[in-house]
Amino acid sequence: MRLDKFLKVSRIFKRRTIAKEVSKNHRITINGRSAKPSTDVKIDDVLTITYGNKELTITVKDVSEYVRKDMSEFMYEIISERKLN
Repeated sequence: MRLDKFLKVSRIFKRRTIAKEVSKNHRITINGRSAKPSTDVKIDDVLTITYGNKELTITVKDVSEYVRKDMSEFMYEIISERKLN
């Protein structure tokens, strides 16, 4: 699944266009490598997302195309979340 679509379906970002913009600005890495919006996301990938004054590190648990809102939280596991100064 594309990175921008995963971020939208998992509801980490509300809109796919925001997910695209953040990844275009090199603020998302997958397994330590900078990721484009079209980069494939696979189960067990580690994503680090820097957005605003926050850095979020997650592990991908599911890459389903369609997920209900209440099930979206099961698509990933938060490893760490910290505020940046």
